[in-house]
Amino acid sequence: MHWRDTGIVLSARRHGERALLLRVLTSEHGRHAGLVRNGQGPRQRGRYEIGNQLDVTWRARLSEHLGTFAAELDKSHASRFLDDPARLAALASAAALADATLPDREPHPRAYRGMLDLVDALEADRGWAPLYVRWELDLLAELGFGLDLARCAATGRNDDLIYVSPRSGQAVSASAGEPYRNRLLPLPSFLIGGLPPTLADLADGLALTGFFLERRVVTPHDRKMPAARARFVETVKRMAI
Repeated sequence: MHWRDTGIVLSARRHGERALLLRVLTSEHGRHAGLVRNGQGPRQRGRYEIGNQLDVTWRARLSEHLGTFAAELDKSHASRFLDDPARLAALASAAALADATLPDREPHPRAYRGMLDLVDALEADRGWAPLYVRWELDLLAELGFGLDLARCAATGRNDDLIYVSPRSGQAVSASAGEPYRNRLLPLPSFLIGGLPPTLADLADGLALTGFFLERRVVTPHDRKMPAARARFVETVKRMAI
C-alpha cells in the first residue's frame, strides 16, 4: 500500500549506516514516520532539515509497518535564517512539540496549517513570536485540552481578564481572581486581542501554554517536555524586540 501527501519535517535521525528515520507532519495523514533509504547521502543532506516542506510518498506492505518514504523538497526554510538563533530555536521547539504530542498517524489539519503559518512567519521574520505562543494554544485545542479565555469562570463577563485558572483552564477577571492571585496563571492580553506583546508578555504566554501542555498532555503519558522547548523559552528571555 502507499499514499502521497505534503509534509513538514519534524525530525530526521540516523538509522544504520545509510538510512534516516524521518518523521513528518502531513496534511492528510498526521504525524507519520518512515525510513528514507540512503538518506544520509551528501546529495540529500539538506533535504531533511527540520521545517522543510516535502512532497512525500509512503510505501509499506502492510499499513501497520514502518514503511519507507520517498521525498522531494518543496520548500526549504531553516537554511534561510541560519544566522538567527531565536528563529531557529522557535522552529526546533515547534517541531519537537508536534513530534512529542501529536498522536501517530491521525490527521490533525489545524496543527498542520498552524505549523505552515508559523514556518512562513519565521521565514519572513514578522510577528512570529506571538504566533508561536498562539500555535501552542491551538495545539492544546487540537489535542482536546483547549483553554477557555473568552469569559471569566466566576462571573461570566468578558472584561478585565488577566488570569487563568490552573485547574479549569478558564480565564478569570482581576476582581474575581484577586483573593487567589498567587494561585492563578497570568493571562497576557495579546492572547485575547490586546496590544502587541512585550517580552514579559511572551514569557507569560509560554508559561501558560507550557503549564497545560505539561500537565494535561506530556506528564499523563510519562513523557517530558522537549529540551528544544526549554531552550526556546530561555532564548525568548534574552530577546530584544
